[in-house]
Amino acid sequence: MNLNKTIALILGGGRGTRLFPLTKIRAKPAVPLAAKYRLIDIPISNCINSNLNRVYVLTQFLSESLHRHLRQTYHFDHFSGGFVELLAAQQTVEEGTDWYQGTADAVRKNLVHLEEDWIEHVLILSGDQLYRMDFREMMQTHIDSGADATIAGIPVSRKDASALGIMQVDNEGQVRGFVEKPQTDEELATVRMDPAWIDAHGIPSHGRDCLASMGLYIFNKDVMVDLLKNTEHEDYGKGIFPEAIKSHKVQLHLFDGYWEDIGTIRAFYEANLGLAGKNPPFDLRNKDAPIYSRPRYLPPTLMGKTTIHNSLIADGCKIGDNVTIENSVIGLRTVIGDNVTIKDSVVMGADEIEKDLSLLPPGMLPTGIGSNSYISGAILDKNCRIGENVRITNEADQDHQGEDTPLQIRDGISIVIKNAQIENGFKA
Repeated sequence: MNLNKTIALILGGGRGTRLFPLTKIRAKPAVPLAAKYRLIDIPISNCINSNLNRVYVLTQFLSESLHRHLRQTYHFDHFSGGFVELLAAQQTVEEGTDWYQGTADAVRKNLVHLEEDWIEHVLILSGDQLYRMDFREMMQTHIDSGADATIAGIPVSRKDASALGIMQVDNEGQVRGFVEKPQTDEELATVRMDPAWIDAHGIPSHGRDCLASMGLYIFNKDVMVDLLKNTEHEDYGKGIFPEAIKSHKVQLHLFDGYWEDIGTIRAFYEANLGLAGKNPPFDLRNKDAPIYSRPRYLPPTLMGKTTIHNSLIADGCKIGDNVTIENSVIGLRTVIGDNVTIKDSVVMGADEIEKDLSLLPPGMLPTGIGSNSYISGAILDKNCRIGENVRITNEADQDHQGEDTPLQIRDGISIVIKNAQIENGFKA
């Protein structure tokens, strides 16, 4: 199965309020992940590994760093016809200056880019998920079933169902019911599945009796264009699919690999730390389906007397003596002083290596983490300047949010915002 008549649309999402303050000055797909990647690298890598090299990324907020990353990372042979291009929301005569109102509305406002005759199928992906999938297998399901649209779905438990789009399918896998984020037992009962059906399709149900949409769709292009032009629904889950299943054949593509929606601070934090474990549920070292990112040509990390357990350490770091790093992710170009402990934390690193500290303005600390500091249960965004004898642990276990405060606490996780400075001796 080849995808040479398929184009991929990756939805960059809205303002990213659930990931704030990581999205304060960047688009959600540009948020760093796993020491050296960005969220957008996941869906693009899945496309490349599926031999799909024609990709649009739809975004609307704070897209500068995302645009720069795409431009510097994804280059295809001139003769292949491949591309990865960013489509930012823009003013048009027909639409005015409205921002995208939902997932379907984002695609609707970019239909002009899908008018070429060679395009037969459209693959729609999310820009904030962690998973590995061969989209050729999903396309095979779509073609073999004769579907107008296909939804990738994964078994979930009832407690997780309220945050997802839940589907009910018949014995052939055709979607017969779709409820977006069911909030009551009555709503859930209309789409709940028999776990025996899941077991019979080769996936152990383990008590899971709900099938959740992963937010990954394949459409026949003409069907998708018709649905978008002849309805006003703004979202696929809330409007398009509940209506489409009445008039079109919508098929399930069943998936049971690792899949995580990284839409909240807690989910982002736990997904990163999960990658640093001894047996991570998502293995970055899979040579058959690697995750791609921009080559940076950095030197190896230089470490003094350091103790490291279950952690990811990126290139270009400088780590001092008597340092302990446990269950943490340390990003590119991170500088760590002597006698520092970092536990259960995500440190995103720096955009550049500071070569001459004497050139720093008076009062400005160097990037990195100063000596004798203790960091636990935290996210340090890029270019943080953490002083000496600093303690960040959220011992009070209280959330704290503020537009301009350098340290915020969400979901019990301390977050030092990008480019922030934490003075010597600070404790929180």
